[in-house]
Amino acid sequence: MKSIEDKVVLVTGASSGLGKELAEALIAEGALVAATFRQREQADDFTTRSSGRGLGVVLDVTDAGAVEQGVAAVRERFGRIDVLANNAGAGLVGAVEETSEAEAERLFDVNFFGGLRMVRAVLPTMRAQGSGHILQFSAVGGFTGVPGLGVYAAAKAATDVLGEGLAKELAPLGIATTVLTIGIFETEFAGRSLGYVEAQIPDYERTPAGQFRGFIGNLQGRQPNDAARGAQAIIRLMTADEPPVHAALGGDAIEIMESKMAAVQQDLERWEHNARSTAKAAA
Repeated sequence: MKSIEDKVVLVTGASSGLGKELAEALIAEGALVAATFRQREQADDFTTRSSGRGLGVVLDVTDAGAVEQGVAAVRERFGRIDVLANNAGAGLVGAVEETSEAEAERLFDVNFFGGLRMVRAVLPTMRAQGSGHILQFSAVGGFTGVPGLGVYAAAKAATDVLGEGLAKELAPLGIATTVLTIGIFETEFAGRSLGYVEAQIPDYERTPAGQFRGFIGNLQGRQPNDAARGAQAIIRLMTADEPPVHAALGGDAIEIMESKMAAVQQDLERWEHNARSTAKAAA
């Protein structure tokens, strides 16, 4: 295992949840931490509390100019960027049909394009260093479709596959990539931070999509995973000698991933003959 001490870690979305816990845990472990916030007061407070080891950066990942300026401020302050914890994101509950195009675009702008902006902004520094580690924060919904979170899950799935592509592109340059499939943690994701679609279609009320609204609305305080322990698990991935491309976070994440992989394997085996029937006939 490598040491995280004096490594420069950029954590997006550090105002609450896993991002907040991770930024604070990293400071405690001796890392140099740049943490992003959308509010100036929060950024200044983080800088003050970090005793010279932290920098609060005002940054909205949906603003390309702010991303470039924020990453430049991190380079100016610390001189390098060793790890990007690409955490910033937002959820939206609603069936796919209920989700407007504008709502879908906002979801993708935060959860996919925001992360892509961050990746593109830090890579010139990591390439010049010949080292770095990008952690793509995804979710169980990015690994398997979830009724009631369909468009959010699609945005996270795009984050997953982007990470897989980055892993292959960046490994020859000395840069590692890890896709985090994150389970259900006790954060504000299921509480005040969660959005709901503006339009609701009555036909979905008794379907899994409609039932999901009630499930997640009553989930706050009953989540199975602890955010502080999640932060420690993420730090262990950051300090691994050979970081994995795929990493689950939470026992529930492992169970969901294994269940999907088994279902896909079953479908492949049942329909293998049909799939192979497309081959050209022998000459």
